[in-house]
Amino acid sequence: MAVRGGVEKTLARTSRKIVSSWDEFSPLKHIIIGRPDNCCIPPDEPASTYKIPHDSDMKGTSGPRPEYTVHAAQKEMDNLCDLLKSHGIQVDRPDPVDWTKLIKTPWFESGTEFGCMPARDVLLTVGNEILEAPMSYRSRWFEYRAYRDILYSYWLQDLDFKWEAAPKPRLSNDTYKSNYLDEHDRADMSKRLEKMHNKDFVTKDWEEPLFDAADVLRLGKDLFVQHGFTTNLAGIEWLRRHFPNHRVHAVNFPNDPYPIHIDATFVPLRPGLIINNPVRRLPDEQRKVFHDNGWEILDAATPAHAEPPPLCYSSVWLSMNCLIVDEKHVIVEESEVHQIQQMKDLGMEPIPIPFRNSYAFGGGLHCASADVYREGDCKDYFPNLS
Repeated sequence: MAVRGGVEKTLARTSRKIVSSWDEFSPLKHIIIGRPDNCCIPPDEPASTYKIPHDSDMKGTSGPRPEYTVHAAQKEMDNLCDLLKSHGIQVDRPDPVDWTKLIKTPWFESGTEFGCMPARDVLLTVGNEILEAPMSYRSRWFEYRAYRDILYSYWLQDLDFKWEAAPKPRLSNDTYKSNYLDEHDRADMSKRLEKMHNKDFVTKDWEEPLFDAADVLRLGKDLFVQHGFTTNLAGIEWLRRHFPNHRVHAVNFPNDPYPIHIDATFVPLRPGLIINNPVRRLPDEQRKVFHDNGWEILDAATPAHAEPPPLCYSSVWLSMNCLIVDEKHVIVEESEVHQIQQMKDLGMEPIPIPFRNSYAFGGGLHCASADVYREGDCKDYFPNLS
């Protein structure tokens, strides 16, 4: 006991505030940026079978990604880190991990893992807490381990930091709906959209709690969580109980045929202003909470590209997947000229950088990052709900 007391006194003497972030737009001071190193296209599994578009060049492909694509992404992500540092932002990065090996649990095995480019998918920062998400892809079950050394270092230095992990799911065959879409229906967009409008997703809603951190939009006292392929109702309920001082809202976007993560669909730029993917609009009844509290929801600008890059899971709407430095400055992919112009029209100062080669490794600029520290406190941006 004396040893433990001595350790606690040492920690108390060295403690400093490291983790604090309540929203997506307050001034950014500290961030984690992922890595594309050793990233794989994972083997087919129940979670991904119905998430990959039927005409995707990734269909039937798995294994390590080509080295030249890794090098191109490394260059872009290193450049992003240099840019952030030039704005006085501290950047941490996970150590490279070999994602190419077989993994096993008592319920499944996967020939390879995925990677750790999209830190936003795994790590959810709410105030002084960072929560490791359970994940719904088998290939991503162990992905949290890439960030363990970083989070442990925060835990040692910041006595107020709460380091949490959601229950790890089984991800057995019972977690998913079998024969969710047959081969013909996968190519039939009307069949797919019918399921989206009925909130009928491949993951069962109450088999076990599932959510990816990138399905959660943080707006001070309120958390908006997308119900879709990667987050189920049990996951949303788990978040509601875990954050009892927050209001947790379930949202969905019925015209999104592949509802995976919220940050290429619904993006807040500053208090009171959100851009919404115009082909995946938030339903009117769910917009009410925003309109009743003075928020403006605008259609995002049209993407500059008609197709995603090769071997990319994501849609062309990564155009709106930006990283906000503060309420004035926003980092945007340099080729997305329409999105850049919209930011200017809205009174912001966009910072264009190349990032399109990184898309295939897990997403855009927001996806690649996880907040550690943003200035400010937990504000109530929806006072009419109180």
